[in-house]
This record gives sequence, C-alpha cells and structure tokens, in this order.
Amino acid sequence: MKSYEVVMEILEAFALTNSYRAAGELAGCSHHTVEHYVRLRDEGRLPTAGVQPERVKLIDPHLSKVEEWVERSRGKVRADVVFDKLEAVGYTGSERTVRRAVADVKRNYGAGRRRVYRPWITEPGMWAQWDWGQGPQIAGRVTNLFVAWLAWCRLRVVIPTWDRTLPTVIGCLDRSMRTFGGVPTYWLTDNERTITIDHVAGVPVRHPLIVTAANHYGTTIATCVPADPESKGGSEAAVRVAKADLVPTDANLLDDYRSWAELVEACETFTNDINAREHRVTRRAPFDMLADERTRLHRLPDVAFTAAFGQTRSVSRTSTFSLGGVRYSVPHTLIDSQVWVRVAGDHVVATHVAADSGAVEVARHELSTPGTPRIDDAHYPPRPAGALDRQPKAASAAEAEFLAIGDGARMWLIEAAAAGTARVKTKMTEAVTLARLQDRERVDWALGHAATFARFADGDLTSILTANPPGDTRTADDTHSLQAGTRAWNGFGGGAS
Repeated sequence: MKSYEVVMEILEAFALTNSYRAAGELAGCSHHTVEHYVRLRDEGRLPTAGVQPERVKLIDPHLSKVEEWVERSRGKVRADVVFDKLEAVGYTGSERTVRRAVADVKRNYGAGRRRVYRPWITEPGMWAQWDWGQGPQIAGRVTNLFVAWLAWCRLRVVIPTWDRTLPTVIGCLDRSMRTFGGVPTYWLTDNERTITIDHVAGVPVRHPLIVTAANHYGTTIATCVPADPESKGGSEAAVRVAKADLVPTDANLLDDYRSWAELVEACETFTNDINAREHRVTRRAPFDMLADERTRLHRLPDVAFTAAFGQTRSVSRTSTFSLGGVRYSVPHTLIDSQVWVRVAGDHVVATHVAADSGAVEVARHELSTPGTPRIDDAHYPPRPAGALDRQPKAASAAEAEFLAIGDGARMWLIEAAAAGTARVKTKMTEAVTLARLQDRERVDWALGHAATFARFADGDLTSILTANPPGDTRTADDTHSLQAGTRAWNGFGGGAS
C-alpha cells in the first residue's frame, strides 16, 4: 500500500504525461500501479491522508451476524464467545480479527445509546443529599460514616454511627439539618430499605416512619431508580473524600482509632476543615456560602422527631438509667436529664435530644439481665483517690515545708502513719531542721531509706545521715564490684621449698 504522498506523486506524473508508462517511469513504479490509482481517483475512492483504506476481510460476510449478537446482548457479549459462534458457521479467520470487529460494532452500538448527562444547576435551599460509607474499625467492630451535604453551597457533615437503622438515619438527618441551620425542600438518597420498602410499577413505596419524620420537618425524601444510582441527578465526591481522610490506610498513614470518642473528634475536625476550605467548583468556602443559603432554607422545628428513638428514661445521680430491671450507664454530663432508649438487635441504644445539637447517640450497650449492670468507665470522670491510695496533702505551713523536701518525705509520712509511729509531727519538724542545715536531697534520701526499712524511732534519721556522710559513694555496677580484690593472693605458694 502506497503512502498518501507517493500516490500524489504518481497522479502528478500522470497529469504531466497523460501516459501510464511514462508516469510509471517518472514515479518509479509499474504502469499498472499508475492505472490503479488513476481509476480510484476517477471513482472517488482515493485514500485520505492519515486514513488507511478499508480492505476486504474474512469477517466481512459475517458482520451482520456479529451486529445481531451485540444487539441481542445489549452490547455485553464477549469477543471470544462471538469467535466460537462464528467458527460454527464457517468462519476461518483469526480471533484477533474477530476482537477488532466486535470492538467496532460495540463502539457503534454504544454511540447511539450513550447516557447524556445534563449539568445539575442547583438552587439555594432546594436540595440536600446523604450517603453512607464504611468507616474504620474500633476494637474489631466496623463503623459507618453518614455523609450529608447541601447541593448548592457544598457544606458537608460527617457523622460516625454504629449501624444504619432507621432511628439512626433520622437522628443523623436531624443533626445535619441543625448544622445547616434549616430544612431543605428535598432530601436525595439511594434506595435503602430504611427509606423505600417496595417498588410498584416503578413507583417507590416509602417507609411510613420516614414519611412521618419528613412531614415533621417539612421536607420530601426523593430516591433514585433501583440499581441505578446515577438517576439521582446529583453527584458529589463527599463520601470518597471523607473516607480518604478518616479511614486509616497505607496512603494516609493514619493510626487506628483507640476509642469511639477519637473517631467522633476526628469527624468533627474534618467537617470544620473541609467546610472552611475553598471548593474547587464554586471557588468559595462552604461556610461562606452557607450564610446565603440559610435565607432559603425552611425553619427547623425546635423539637426533634423522637418517635423512632424508643421510650424516655431519666438519668439518675449515678449516671445510669434502668431498662428491664438492668442499669445502663450514660455520660455523667447527662445526670438529671432524659434520654430516649430503644433495643436494636442485641444492643440497648440511648439517644439524647438537645435543643442546639439535635439527636445524638450517647451510649450503646449489650443487652443484659437483672443483676448484671452495664457500666462503661469512659462515661465517668477520673476516679478520686480511695482509702488505700490517699496521698499527703499539706494543711499547714509546717506540713507543706516537710512535704517540699521531696518524694522521700512523702513516703516516710505515709509509712510512718501506717505503722502507728508516735510523735510524727515532732519528727517531721526535726527533718525540716536537718534539711535547712544539710543538703535537702540527702535528707530526702534518708527519709526514703527510713521509710523503706521502717526506721521511725527517735534519732533514726540522724543515725542514717551519720552513717552515710556526704562525699563520693561507691556503687556496684556491671564494670565495678564492691567485693575486695585478690591481689594479695599473687604470692601465694611462692615461698614453698
């Protein structure tokens, strides 16, 4: 096959000589070649620059069958399957030719059936979306990330949860809208069973409880077509971005979360950081745009929708509530308040509804039986020192001066008091006097030594200091021993006759 430039030279030579043989001699080719390209030019089939001319292929008689199979399979049939079918009907070419032909047919098939995406031009206060992502594991237990965002200002809210049940969804929606500062006209999401319980003739049948909750807030829940998330209309990378920054992976080098509180704090930090950052599309920070969108949002009810949260329980002064004769703990900051309690599977879930932050899950315990309370130490402040762990605390100037000597003085006071030592205050005064006259560190060491060996009698402290005068002290270590040397043995046996 001649190149485009060579063909043009051949035709130019023929136009000059008007002879096949003469043109062939000028172009350096056969006169038959000149005749061939002249005929192609006259028929309008001259090859175009950069485009290889179509040649007859062994698969050409079978192309109509290949197109039929691609049409019947809606563009999903594989090339190797087509090759096997063609061999059965007499095709003798290679599999590579079939793969190229099937790829061309599929390309043409998809060109007329490609989904066209119209840009989604959102209005302030009109749309909000939410979706779920799998969160990190805490103590071997998988968490979930509820991610909600306003479509116009791109404000995002990330809330960690233990499950994806309907009460959890309603609580997360309430917290999200309180962060937004209002209610959008529509909420958009996928077709989960907590939202849509069935489809009849393509029409979604909503869960009655989610409809009641939507009516409470004055909004409407909209969903996509089943198994077709793209039909929602809106798209946002909020879930992917949240997982990339919150779920520990080899890419972000995050440490595993040791507690639920750490994950909650990380989600709050991420929410504040991402909303204060300039968005790539709007070129504005979501926090700045939220001020404009809040004027278009509906008013948020003062009281959250609580019908899905169970029954109310009062939190006692021990920071617990009772359910089924079993005491369950909640954070101590909720003492004398009310929580909503429900049983979710094998767990008891406690939710607190605040006027400013909305519904928040505050505790989750495994179900228990009467007589076996469920207490979480994380719900309580640090435990005060008990009867066995009380530390000295100065109540006068003299006691403060004695305790200021050091840790040895504290140890001496604890041990001396436990041993029932007489005249403790007098001996403390003597120790203070010695600390004024001598090195304070030596007196502190002597007090610690006395406490270790229970030497609390009169004069014991002075005796210890006298027996250990100040100066260089020799201590045993890996390179030096306090044992006497054996140099005196060097001449042993030398005088024997």
